[in-house]
Amino acid sequence: MLNNLSSWYTKIVAMKIYREITPLNSDDTYAIFSYPNAIFDYPLHNHPEYEINLIMRASGNRIVGDKMEKYHDFDLVLLGPYLNHAWDGADTDKQKYPTTHTVVLQFGEHLFQHNFLSKRAFLSIKTMLGYSVRGIEFFGETREIVMEKMIELVDLKGFEGAIAFLKILQILATSNENRLVSSAGYSSKIPFPENKRMDRVYEFIMSNYQSKITLHQVASMINMSDSAFSHFFKKSTKRSFSKFLTDARLAHACKQLLETQDSVSEICFQCGYTNLSNFNRLFKKYKGMSPVAYRRQLRYELPTVAKRFV
Repeated sequence: MLNNLSSWYTKIVAMKIYREITPLNSDDTYAIFSYPNAIFDYPLHNHPEYEINLIMRASGNRIVGDKMEKYHDFDLVLLGPYLNHAWDGADTDKQKYPTTHTVVLQFGEHLFQHNFLSKRAFLSIKTMLGYSVRGIEFFGETREIVMEKMIELVDLKGFEGAIAFLKILQILATSNENRLVSSAGYSSKIPFPENKRMDRVYEFIMSNYQSKITLHQVASMINMSDSAFSHFFKKSTKRSFSKFLTDARLAHACKQLLETQDSVSEICFQCGYTNLSNFNRLFKKYKGMSPVAYRRQLRYELPTVAKRFV
C-alpha cells in the first residue's frame, strides 16, 4: 500500500484536517451539488453533516476514517458526521474518461430526530445512519440505482425532491450490497443500535481499551460464560473478541497519528499497549505499514483552501 499510494502524497509540508463549512441550514432537508468536471481539489476534511459521495468515471485513492483504499471507475460512500474523508482521481484513464463527475448529497445530523422522521417507518434509515460513523460503501445494483436517482435529484426541488431524497436513503438502508469502510474502533459512537447487549459491550471496550481487557471480564459483565460470549460476540461482529479489540486499539492509533503530534511511543501506550515493538508489529501486520509510514502518508501538500474550510 505504501508504494501504491505514495504518488498521492508527494511533498511533505503539513498535516491538517479541515472542517468544511457546508451551505446547509436548519430549514433544508438536504443539499445536493453536481460537479460534471470534478478536479478533486478538496483537502482531507470533515463536517457535522451526513454525506453521500458519488464518484463517476474516475479512479484513484480514497481516505475514509483510518482506511486508505483504491476505488475504480465508480464509487458510492455514505459518510457519518465528523468522519475524515478525501478522494483523488490519480488513476483515472483520461482516454477512457476525459471528464469525471461527482455528486455530493448532504443532510443534517439531527434530521431524523425530528418528530415525523423519528417514527418507526424510518427505523431502517436511522439504523444505517448509526453505522455510517464508519463510512459505508455501496456497490452492485444498489450503486447503479442510486447513481441514477442522485443524478435525477439534482434537478428536483421542494416536496418532490424531499420524497426522492428519502427514497434514496431507503434504498441504501435496505440494501445488502454494502460494507463498512473504517475500523470498528475509529468512532466512539456505538454501532449496534439494535442489540442492547452489544451496545453495552462496545461502550465498555471503547471506554477501557487503554487498559487491559479480558474476554472473561466482558463476558461476566453481561452474565455470559466465556464460550457463550465468544460465540455471541463473533456472530455479532464477524470477528473474534481479540481481533475486535486489536482493531479498536489500532483504529484509535490511526486517529491519533492523523490528528495529533504525539510520538509513536506515546500513542502506543495511549492505546493500551505496553510494548512498543509489539505495537509496531501489530500495526504493520494489520495496516500494511509502520506507524511512522502511516503518519507520513497523511502529510501531503494541501491545495488552495476555499472559504468553505476552516
